[in-house]
Amino acid sequence: MIRIAIIGSIGSGKTFISKLFGYPVFNADKVVTSIYSKNKKIYNELKKKIPEYFFKFPIKKKELINVILKKKTNLRKITSIVHPHVKQKLRKFLIINKKKKIVILDIPLFLENKLNKKNDIIIFIQSNKEKTLNKIKKRKNFNMSIFKKFQSLQFKQAYKRKKSDYIIYNNFNKIIAQKRVKDILRQIKK
Repeated sequence: MIRIAIIGSIGSGKTFISKLFGYPVFNADKVVTSIYSKNKKIYNELKKKIPEYFFKFPIKKKELINVILKKKTNLRKITSIVHPHVKQKLRKFLIINKKKKIVILDIPLFLENKLNKKNDIIIFIQSNKEKTLNKIKKRKNFNMSIFKKFQSLQFKQAYKRKKSDYIIYNNFNKIIAQKRVKDILRQIKK
């Protein structure tokens, strides 16, 4: 199985590009959203660790934003509970798809969480900062402080580019992106 990891900054189009490959995609953001809305065990762990902020299940995104903004250490506490569960879901995804020729890993903190293996193919998604920020600002519940906190968790873009096998310059044009994905797949399959 070939593991292709899609990395880049927040809003660079990782999920958009991931889908273009046409192979099974592990989308860490979707897994996290599911955890907050469906996993009562994780909710109880969060309530135990940060009791003054969690009152009702499922956890709403707005409430989570408030928890992160209230205290600097809250984000670290939340990730210490949620990330192991995401890793467990990733292991299950890889087992389920072990006979697939290729799998796509859409994991924003792929390098930061040391999820990369020796033979992984890493693709960095480069996008125009201004376009990306304008796109992100249109998201529901956008909060610049939260954006900056999550950005601070990520390695510098230059480091990510250096660690990548390929770079896709995403100008949010589907036809151009599809062509680049096909070119990369052709090279990988050689």
